[in-house]
Amino acid sequence: MLRHFKIVMIKTLNQMKRNSLIAIICMVLFTSGNLIAQNFKYIGASKCKKCHNKPETGQQYNIWSESLHANAMKSLSSEPALTYAKAHNIADPTKDPGCLKCHSTVGNIVKGIREGIKITEGVSCESCHGPGSNYKASSIMKDRTTSIRNGLILPTRQVCEQCHNNYNPFFKPFDFDRSIKKIAHSNPSVNQN
Repeated sequence: MLRHFKIVMIKTLNQMKRNSLIAIICMVLFTSGNLIAQNFKYIGASKCKKCHNKPETGQQYNIWSESLHANAMKSLSSEPALTYAKAHNIADPTKDPGCLKCHSTVGNIVKGIREGIKITEGVSCESCHGPGSNYKASSIMKDRTTSIRNGLILPTRQVCEQCHNNYNPFFKPFDFDRSIKKIAHSNPSVNQN
């Protein structure tokens, strides 16, 4: 019986060592991913405007600035938003983290990676395209593949549905294909390769 107990203990210790090793490997992978992600910083729509406000590049900034996304923070001061806030004990929807996470790019990112972005921008360029610090240079932006390697994100259904979902108290059925056409703003000067 003592011999059986020793065998069970050795197997248990070996399994614990294996589990510990797996946990350590997972932590290293997770941490290294976070360290890499921290290289990307949010620069704000005013930096995007410098190049994306010209007719020859598609005037993306103008299209965004006239959109509901650009005015998402203002909508938190609307009558329906204030009525909802009062009914749900939200003192100020323009400061509530639950509201800000979808009404402002800033509300969904940690302070350490905010380089020039402002809460007043609402849902800005970088909500859909990712933090622009590493892909903002025109030499990078001229090529889609290079831009993506440097952090550019192309909007997908999953990106949009982080906010356009039934957890939103004002949710309306979301048709990604129709909605993406409403906010389309291609850049004719970019090599789409």
